[in-house]
Amino acid sequence: MAKHVVARPDWLNANRVEDIYSVSNCVSDDFADYINYWKHNGYWLFNSPETIREIAEEHFIDLTDTKLFFYEVYELEYDEDEKLWKPFAPESSFNTQVTQPDAKTLEGYDVVTFYAHTSPECSPLSCNSLASEIETNRHCLLPSFERAKKLLEKGKFGNSEPGPYRIFAVYWVEWP
Repeated sequence: MAKHVVARPDWLNANRVEDIYSVSNCVSDDFADYINYWKHNGYWLFNSPETIREIAEEHFIDLTDTKLFFYEVYELEYDEDEKLWKPFAPESSFNTQVTQPDAKTLEGYDVVTFYAHTSPECSPLSCNSLASEIETNRHCLLPSFERAKKLLEKGKFGNSEPGPYRIFAVYWVEWP
């Protein structure tokens, strides 16, 4: 995903956060309202940077100030009501053949809501200011998968946004 990364908003009371690398687009916007172009994959993201560039060229979208991210999602989502981890799969009607980047830099882990079970909705660490209560890194991400999983199981994301919740590893990658 290509995103317009923004500095920490004033309303987010977490001084250690410099900018927002969240998967959701609540704070740092995606490069476009991309779903309308119907070129996303079954995870409602993209298979390659080339697809993002293709959309940008076709629709005159400037990618100059965007950062490119690669996401890896844990294969289970957390149902907070039932306190269970459940499997999920990409939407089978979309082509999902993700191209792995040649190099990637792990920036941290994000917890993202998927109430509609389609595209990423909210990242409560930033969207709901949970980073004011939960220690994150400078990009408003958690330092490890284990920490994200433990916080979910302890109910630390409860009463933020309706789930289920998915854990994403967030990588920064160079534009090819």
